[in-house]
Amino acid sequence: MTSFTPLAGPRATALVLGAGLALSAFQALADSGHAVHQKDAVASPAGETITASFDILAAHVHREGRTVTFHMTTRGMAGSDTPAKTGALGGASVYAYVWPTSLDPSAVGFESGTGILALAATSHPDFDDTPLFDENRDGNPANDGGLWHSHWVVLHPNEACGPGALGVRDIPEGTRPAMPVTWPGLPLFIDSPGYTPLFDGPEIRVTVPLDDPDSVAGVSYDGVTSALRVNANIHAPLLCVTDVFDIASGDLTLPGTVK
Repeated sequence: MTSFTPLAGPRATALVLGAGLALSAFQALADSGHAVHQKDAVASPAGETITASFDILAAHVHREGRTVTFHMTTRGMAGSDTPAKTGALGGASVYAYVWPTSLDPSAVGFESGTGILALAATSHPDFDDTPLFDENRDGNPANDGGLWHSHWVVLHPNEACGPGALGVRDIPEGTRPAMPVTWPGLPLFIDSPGYTPLFDGPEIRVTVPLDDPDSVAGVSYDGVTSALRVNANIHAPLLCVTDVFDIASGDLTLPGTVK
């Protein structure tokens, strides 16, 4: 058995002080977040009972030229927690950072008027829904669902997911609603556009291009962290929101406005 000798003396003191300073600096960065350099962000108070990586401090969406960047700042290290692998698609868990918007789904290629268009960064190790992309660059595009990746999704209230719950809209059998060109082929209103989520300590950001960038002027948005689950029977409703960890506005009123 390997034994470890506790550190003592000046070296131990230096390490403890160094760790304390690093933690303080990290917390200061998280606490300041967008509230300092993006004053129009949707700010959210810290929630000590929420897992730190999903505890939202600020959500922000802004446009620059033809691109729109979605930001979220958390109390902990964004992206550091991912779902446990179960080994099956039915009942598989999904963790997500989500930006619900007031954009019509047709803005990115979905059938118009079908629900709440949201950008999401997700992790789900039990299945891969980005068939056009090889996120881990191992030559197999079908084995990297656990890595954080992006989706456009259309959410809508679905009582089959639970009282007052939301789910990703299903595509009813025999119907062919409009879908984006990078739709992954699942019977869901979901798109896999390949925009890479970027993590920087307490912040996650995703930058997306739009065919009509003017369409986002005045668009409302919010920030949400949540868990979803694939139906155990892999049947409609296929993907439900099962847990909401945090909502930037507190009540999903989409108070943010794209400037």
